[in-house]
Amino acid sequence: MAVSNNSKESAHIRPKEQFDFLHDERVRSVFYQLLTVAAVGLAGWYLISNTAQNLEARGMQTGFGFLKVAAGFDSYFKLIPNEAGVGTYGRIFIIGILNTLYVSFLAIIASTILGFFIGVLRLSNNWLVSKVALAYVEIFRNTPFLIQVVFWYIGVFSLLPKVRSSIDLSGGAELLLLNNRGLYMPWPILGDLFWMTGAALVIAIIAVVILKRWAHKRQDKTGKIFPTFIPSVAFLILLPGTVYVMTGMPLGWDLPKLEGFNFTGGATLPPSFVTLLVALSIYHASYTAEMVRAGILSVNRGQYDAAHSIGLRQGRVMSLVIIPQAMPAIVPPMISNWMSTIKNSSLAIAIGYPDLVSLFMQTSLNQAGYAIELVGMTMAFYMVVSLLISWLLNIYNERVQLVER
Repeated sequence: MAVSNNSKESAHIRPKEQFDFLHDERVRSVFYQLLTVAAVGLAGWYLISNTAQNLEARGMQTGFGFLKVAAGFDSYFKLIPNEAGVGTYGRIFIIGILNTLYVSFLAIIASTILGFFIGVLRLSNNWLVSKVALAYVEIFRNTPFLIQVVFWYIGVFSLLPKVRSSIDLSGGAELLLLNNRGLYMPWPILGDLFWMTGAALVIAIIAVVILKRWAHKRQDKTGKIFPTFIPSVAFLILLPGTVYVMTGMPLGWDLPKLEGFNFTGGATLPPSFVTLLVALSIYHASYTAEMVRAGILSVNRGQYDAAHSIGLRQGRVMSLVIIPQAMPAIVPPMISNWMSTIKNSSLAIAIGYPDLVSLFMQTSLNQAGYAIELVGMTMAFYMVVSLLISWLLNIYNERVQLVER
């Protein structure tokens, strides 16, 4: 049966779309977005205007001019010099930031290393080792961090011996001394030419990075493993060491010495700093351990068998095959763990460590007022640091993600 041309043409003709302003999806999308922006803007305007009216009614000043006013107090622990009555509140803000970042950075490094170690031990075939690691994780992960901080401060570090009975952590060399007043250690005194040793160390690090990349490319092409550990150690020790000796060893040490009732010289870390560092490291290492364990278990068992079948030892299997494949599963939760380390450092206020919250939101607020500005600046700091950590680790996470085939 023949089909007429009119029938063919009618089959290709589509009905015209009629534009309905009230029911069009694109119109609704734009409308709801504008409505959301208007609601958020109205709420923000109400909060700002209401706050300004209340402050004006109470005769309270606003603005950030107080940052240039001299602060009548000082921090007993600081990384930059400051003097009470001379240094400004802006300088106190910087001191608080540096103190917070200092202890948080060390805690992130320590908790990551310890967490990887504990996470691998959780999967050990040795029953005792595995159960001890399990007990560590369950105890510290399921106890509030604030309680742990107070426990370490009151139950451990406050019970340390007095100055004259200090614990020598250096094995009799009297270089690292721990007592109830803190941790005493040597402090380097840099000579004029020491910068050359530092430059040599940077060059050695660059050389090690280049060597490792070359070794990885060589292994990908040929399948042969080039040992990089010994050459890397040689670069890092011999090159800076040679420059250090040739420049006359321009480095001295200021050693702590017992004079009277306390040590003088060297560097001192107060008990509150050591307490917070230990508490942060141990607490967050328990979370890191579970992330590492889950990441390793996410790797297919066949990868173990394949690695063993080509003659790799257990250590090589873990470092070359398992851990690289587990990193995509480890890194995302690690982002939250590192951000939590930064934010949990604010609980140092419970033991008197002069972090940003203690110096800025407590002491500065009591003296200068400006509550909204002080609280807002503190919140902004933690937000910026958290976003920066998230951004950097997300970049690394994209690089370690496995490409599906």
